[in-house]
Amino acid sequence: MSRSVLLVIAAALLWGTTGTAAFWLGADVSPLAIGAATMGIGGVILGLVGGQSSLAVLRDGGTRVWAAVGILGVVVYPLTFYWGMSQAGIALGNLIALGLGPLVVALLEWGVDRSAPSCLWWIASGVALAGIALMSVAKVDLGGGRESNVALGVALAVIAGAAYGLYTYAFGRLIERGHSPRAVIGAMFGGASPVLLAVLAVTGAGLFASASQVALVGYLVLGPMVLAYVAFSAALKTLRSSTVASIALLEPVVAGLLAVVVVGERLGPLAWAGGLAVLVAMAMLSRDNGARGLSKNAYS
Repeated sequence: MSRSVLLVIAAALLWGTTGTAAFWLGADVSPLAIGAATMGIGGVILGLVGGQSSLAVLRDGGTRVWAAVGILGVVVYPLTFYWGMSQAGIALGNLIALGLGPLVVALLEWGVDRSAPSCLWWIASGVALAGIALMSVAKVDLGGGRESNVALGVALAVIAGAAYGLYTYAFGRLIERGHSPRAVIGAMFGGASPVLLAVLAVTGAGLFASASQVALVGYLVLGPMVLAYVAFSAALKTLRSSTVASIALLEPVVAGLLAVVVVGERLGPLAWAGGLAVLVAMAMLSRDNGARGLSKNAYS
């Protein structure tokens, strides 16, 4: 197993803990504040680590559009992801957002790189979308006496999945241009941090009310954010963005197990059926990404 694959697995394991950590922050804390704090504060750290090399990414006229697209994805993802989990549950929210990521990346590779999806990709996409449709009408007990709004949570998770795929692909494009992974993550997350910190200023009441909450936020920033995305971006230097997104599908498996075992979520039959469909689609996509040829590099 290559070092790049191991880096993505490590990132996925860290990401898989985010929903459970957010749950323990308490029901009174806004999920928008959690998402904004995690990626907003983490973005500042990554921007400082990237330093001048990250500024060079933002000043590169040849990739300025993709930098802007990536920053937009980074802004949208944490807000919709954490909000979606608060409504549809950790298990479903992760399955949908992470399950859609590779589909979005493959569509971008098709449209931009002219790397057409295979027949297997189309079948897997249909299975995934059918699973999401089932989950949107499922019943979910979130645990801890929280009320669910599954339809809203699924819709938010879909948006999060689109944003995740968008910035994953943008990362790959910027690295193809010759920028280092450290420079790219600093530019993307550092560029998004002012907007996310503004959201935190509006929604963050109660987020740092106790020592345990401060510790949990610190973990979310340093673990699933800083360390995980450093590993994630380093893997993009040698792996296709769609391949990275597929390996990272380990995250919803970890998140789902923690949601059921630790948080106490209970999923109805349609949720289980839909989740199984998405997992099957993930397995199909992982095989497909390994079989497809290399995409064209627009910068070569």
